[in-house]
Amino acid sequence: MKGLSWLAAIIVGGFAGWIASSIMGTDTGMIANIVVGIVGGIVGNWLLGLAGVNLRAGSWLAQGIAALFGAVFMIWVVQGLA
Repeated sequence: MKGLSWLAAIIVGGFAGWIASSIMGTDTGMIANIVVGIVGGIVGNWLLGLAGVNLRAGSWLAQGIAALFGAVFMIWVVQGLA
């Protein structure tokens, strides 16, 4: 996640993954939520960058929104494949 330390990325990713799993109705554990949130942050930043949206680097809120967007997208894709 752009501009965040590893600790901040874990915290933001954990919350984003937890919220995404609640939105999508999945029952995952804390570690899975953190992983989905961090990877979702990477995917979310990439997808938003393709759409021309440039988030402020280092903003916890902006990176949290990108992580939530990416995590929901990832869960949606995985559920579609199952």
